Amino acid sequence: MQQDYQAQNDTISVDQVAGYLRAHPHFFEEQASLLTEIFLPSPHGSGAISLAERQQLAQRDKIRVQEVMLAQLIEFGEQNDVTSHKVHTFSIKLLENQNLGNLEPLIAESMQQIFAVTQSQVRIWLNPSDAAVLHDAVFTPVDEAFSHWVTALDAPYCGVKPELANSLLADNLQSFAFIPLYKGAGKKQAFGVLMLGSEDQQRFKADMGLMYLKRIGDLVSASFSRYL
Repeated sequence: MQQDYQAQNDTISVDQVAGYLRAHPHFFEEQASLLTEIFLPSPHGSGAISLAERQQLAQRDKIRVQEVMLAQLIEFGEQNDVTSHKVHTFSIKLLENQNLGNLEPLIAESMQQIFAVTQSQVRIWLNPSDAAVLHDAVFTPVDEAFSHWVTALDAPYCGVKPELANSLLADNLQSFAFIPLYKGAGKKQAFGVLMLGSEDQQRFKADMGLMYLKRIGDLVSASFSRYL
């Protein structure tokens, strides 16, 4: 009975072993022979390996994970560079335009040629400063419920086409982005919307990043604001 109690008392838990090794970082320097005497199952299923070999494998696996992460970061950076260049090109085209009648066709052409977006439309429900341009397609009336929905957006909407927009953009498109247009630097109330549609179901996803869509919205907003 005394022996059983003593055996239980002498049992060391895993946490105690781990705690001791953390508290004594020089343990394996002082007991270097253990690195070759202690054998562990190989994580790659090739028998038993020494503690030192196991540590080397762990470091190699960690390095491989870091290399994959670095490669992903480089890829994301390169993609952002490409998109930034496209936005810059689009900005120049908008700056060069001086005619309201050419603005929506220019945006549609740019969306197709620069950003590979299948279809785009702009709708504005704020009256223009010059009543003579009211005939322009961008001032085509939209359903009031739709304009209220756009105005209530805090950021561009991406995903499937909402029922409120069923009469807008082609029915064969698979994913959509609705970008509110604001007048001035501070967002107050939307005066219109830039609508984008793609045949690619994955192009505009609900969980996608919105930074570049917001920038495109700012550019389009500024381009139309001068006529309102």
